[in-house]
Amino acid sequence: MILNKETAHKTAELLLQINAIKLQPQKPFTWASGWKSPIYCDNRITLSYPEIRNYLKEHLAKQIESLYGKPDVIAGVATGAIGIGALVADCLNLPFCYIRPEAKAHGRQNKIEGHVEANQTVVVVEDLISTGKSSLLAVDALRESNINVKGMVAIFTYGFDIAQTNFDNKKVALHTLSDYNNLLVKAESTNYISASEAALLSQWRHDPATWDPQSST
Repeated sequence: MILNKETAHKTAELLLQINAIKLQPQKPFTWASGWKSPIYCDNRITLSYPEIRNYLKEHLAKQIESLYGKPDVIAGVATGAIGIGALVADCLNLPFCYIRPEAKAHGRQNKIEGHVEANQTVVVVEDLISTGKSSLLAVDALRESNINVKGMVAIFTYGFDIAQTNFDNKKVALHTLSDYNNLLVKAESTNYISASEAALLSQWRHDPATWDPQSST
């Protein structure tokens, strides 16, 4: 869910500006899943731009406070959200932990790195939501340790229906600074893409698994 359209458009503008998001409807990327995609998103790039990472951390922090007040701990999802999660925790002056996709095979075999106790409240920070499955594995790990997950915030989501279904099934509230629809509006309004490219990009989001740019033109 988007809380503020102005923030959504500004976030999209910043991500496009530094090529954290690339739009190539005529020359799509191929994801690991095999999907053909006209968009590629790597929000870790934002960490290299102080003004942009500060904008993102401050707005994520404001979103957390407006939705949940201050939780006991901020948790980042490894590896993409460790950096932005730590920045948000610092902004809120809160402890930080992060969750691995799977437990370490050696040492203490931790899945949750950092100090967090049972019954504490946590808000999870993500950089990008696609289907939501990997993000929700982090929620599962926290809940298995009897930690109260109040919700999740993220920089960007593709807005897939399957993601919404996955979050609903886990009863996890998700709020993001920007999303695919607001990205297309901003990209077209700034002439980053044409109206015909915007239409092609819009078609992809509704059926990404079978989308073919040649048959869509």
